[in-house]
Amino acid sequence: MAQESKTEEKTPTASQEQFGIQSIYVKDLSFETPNSPEIFKVQWQPEIELKISDELKTLQADVYEVVLTLTATVKVKEKEQTAFLIEVHQAGIFTVKGFAKDKLSYMLHSYCPNLLFPYARELISSLVARGGFQPLLLAPINFDTLYAQRLKQQQDKQASK
Repeated sequence: MAQESKTEEKTPTASQEQFGIQSIYVKDLSFETPNSPEIFKVQWQPEIELKISDELKTLQADVYEVVLTLTATVKVKEKEQTAFLIEVHQAGIFTVKGFAKDKLSYMLHSYCPNLLFPYARELISSLVARGGFQPLLLAPINFDTLYAQRLKQQQDKQASK
């Protein structure tokens, strides 16, 4: 007699995790040259200040909007005068399903901004050039490090309570 054996295939947890990009778009954009046209008449060394933040909005179950905000202020080093200010809100709608809470947080605050950054970087470079300046080429950003710093700040804040 032949013996029948039943084997159950168990799918690993990772295969239940799903990630998808639904849309990537510019949510808001601002470019200012408050000291033009005078700024174009002088030779100057730029001083760049870059601020980075992200926002998260739950649209429906497992669907999120992530907005990466980059604000670059470029000043004339010698005069402390603003040459230009640019702010880009690069957004995306992402489906993120089946992830554990800590991994979901990582996906939304590190992985998604990392996907959005090249779009924002290119937009900034192009817009600054159209504004009459040399293109501003932002260096790559390590969003994993920024995320780790954010977690540490949250832990330190909770520990001090």
